[in-house]
Amino acid sequence: MTEVATRTGDRRKTLTLVACIMGSTVVTIDATVVNVALPAIADDLGGGLAGQQWTSNAYLVTLGSLLLIGGSLGDSFGERRVFSLGVLAFGVTSVLCALAPTIEILVIGRALQGVAGALLTPSALAVIVATFSEEERGWAVGQWVAWGGIGVVLGPLIGGQLVDSASWRWIFGINVPLVAATLFMVARYVPAAGPRSEKTHIDVVGAALCAFGLAGMTFGLIEQPVLGWSDPAVFGPMIAGAILFAAFLLWESRTHEPMLPLGLFRRRNFTVGNIETFSMYAGLSLLFFFLILYLQQVAGYDALEAGAASVPITVVMFVLSSRFGALADRLGPRLFMGAGPLVAAIGLLLLVRLGREVDYFSDLLPALLVFALGLSMTVAPLTSTVLAGADAHNAGLASGVNNAIARTAGLIGIAAVGALVAANFGSTLDERLAGQRLDPPARAAVETARRQPLAAEVSLEGVAPDQGAMISEAVDDASVSGFQLGMALAAGLVAFGGILGAVGIQNPHRKVAAEKCAGGQLVGQPEDAAVGHEDGSQATVTVAEPA
Repeated sequence: MTEVATRTGDRRKTLTLVACIMGSTVVTIDATVVNVALPAIADDLGGGLAGQQWTSNAYLVTLGSLLLIGGSLGDSFGERRVFSLGVLAFGVTSVLCALAPTIEILVIGRALQGVAGALLTPSALAVIVATFSEEERGWAVGQWVAWGGIGVVLGPLIGGQLVDSASWRWIFGINVPLVAATLFMVARYVPAAGPRSEKTHIDVVGAALCAFGLAGMTFGLIEQPVLGWSDPAVFGPMIAGAILFAAFLLWESRTHEPMLPLGLFRRRNFTVGNIETFSMYAGLSLLFFFLILYLQQVAGYDALEAGAASVPITVVMFVLSSRFGALADRLGPRLFMGAGPLVAAIGLLLLVRLGREVDYFSDLLPALLVFALGLSMTVAPLTSTVLAGADAHNAGLASGVNNAIARTAGLIGIAAVGALVAANFGSTLDERLAGQRLDPPARAAVETARRQPLAAEVSLEGVAPDQGAMISEAVDDASVSGFQLGMALAAGLVAFGGILGAVGIQNPHRKVAAEKCAGGQLVGQPEDAAVGHEDGSQATVTVAEPA
């Protein structure tokens, strides 16, 4: 009977994990799938470039700004309930997007999709925390991470196929059966949360300050690569958002029932894990942003080749993430959170070797495989450690904090390092052309190129052939130099995360199995070593996991 119950429990856990993966996958896919459909959407609904940008950005702004609130709601009302609500809302808003008659309705639908995603993403991880024991959590989070990576790859591929063979509207329509299947599995297999002893309180002021603060900063960071730092549409929202978020933190430190208990950040693993998350995801975002740009605009890859170049990263993570997560459960996360980013940084440094001509198998693939190995060693232990650093009743909030930090890290990394890459591009271009006498058309071409770092081609209309060849060569050299700087900085950020993990993360104490209990020791208590004294008495010393 016990064996049957165990098998039933294991099956329920597995199906609960599948439900969490399916729910999270719709969010992952919709973050990338729409990009390939933007030209078709513009042709059908109009709106121009602004309409295309807001179709993508409305989703990102609401998703990024509401993750903390979504996690807090899960902790207050039950992670299963909020997860189900988020999945259902995502299905409804997907239908709204699919049927949108105007670009304005589509943008509203995308913003509401982001709200739904902010509800279900942290709640999915909170469900995993509630379902799996601490010893199993690394493996489960590894599976969640691995399948999430598959969603990132499938998004553009599925979207491109649907746009070419049917209509852009189907990129939203395909969410409906996935949502229906997820809701069925949640209702059937995900256990309901137990009764909550505390009276539910909603920190309305904190929620408003958090949402508007993060929305302002997120909006500014998204618009910065297009408009530049000096545009009021960038620095205005960023300054306002920073002020509001500072007010949020001040409010949370003083209110009696805060949405975000700041005491969480006094816990070493929680704080160190989130700082490492910022460092890792900033480097990861830089890799994907600059590599795809470089391969298309400098190395001459087409869009499909550039998009498929990173597929090996996803394959390696799919195979290894859950395995490293399980190893971290047994050996402690410190080793993996220290060594993994350092291995990933080596992979990024190998990309610094790339030049104007890039052979995929000899130049690019080895670097990506090394990076993927390091990333696979890191992500599941990192996520599990952050979640374990919070109390079980704060699991949703901890997940929301970690997800918000990861998304913000990508935006800040691309904005800040992008500015440095652009400056390097301009200075290298000036250095290559120093002392050359250029005609007015040639000088105009150089100024145009300066505003387009890593540009695919330089317009040389009206430029003398000899000067045109010289400018093209200088632009190529500047592009290679800019890309190499970007990868070096990405490697530095990722390596910093590894050093931080190695120095700052503490392994949890080892638990004693039932068959090892002796002398009245309780199951699950830290294992103690008896230390004898000369008088025959004994003291006990807690043995931590080896560093």
